[in-house]
Amino acid sequence: MPPAPPHTPAEDVAGFLVGTFLASFGLFLLHSSTAVTGGTAGLGLLLSYALPVPFGVLFPLVNLPFFLLAVRAKGWGFTLRSAAAVLTVSLFSPLHAAALPALDADPVYAVLLGDLAAGLGILVLFRHRASLGGFGILALVLQERLGWRAGYVQMALDVLVVAASLAVVPPAVVALSAAGAVVLNLVLSMNHRPGRYTGTGSGS
Repeated sequence: MPPAPPHTPAEDVAGFLVGTFLASFGLFLLHSSTAVTGGTAGLGLLLSYALPVPFGVLFPLVNLPFFLLAVRAKGWGFTLRSAAAVLTVSLFSPLHAAALPALDADPVYAVLLGDLAAGLGILVLFRHRASLGGFGILALVLQERLGWRAGYVQMALDVLVVAASLAVVPPAVVALSAAGAVVLNLVLSMNHRPGRYTGTGSGS
């Protein structure tokens, strides 16, 4: 099967906006239930509960060291697109709060839908050669330098973030956050197969 044609610039812009909007809406739902998730998004949420600083400010800050790694591991193009995605998610954050100021959703619904929406948003960004930064970059670097499996490193870091939330949120919410993080990772693991997507891999 021939490789799939690349996205046009207009498609990349549209995909970027859709992906960041979905991800930011998912994180807004998680924040409404004082829940966390994996990755630096979860770390930003966790810090926003413990500090008098909004998530939209913390999310870019916690990603800064990972972007420094990304320049070397993934190149400037990917890094700049990912940095723009993180900043756009942060800018979208107050939009949801303004549009839904009195949101009172069931926590189970909000957390599971939030992780589903965030996972779909991240997936769209992957399709358009961007990401929301995060632990995946560190995991790839450790795999290249130390031979550690990137998937295991990512999983361990996600577990640490969710476990650390025990210090600021009730155990029941932590358990729900863990379930939601599984949903998010299932969305990515079942749908993010670069070879299948481009038509160049054995799974296509």
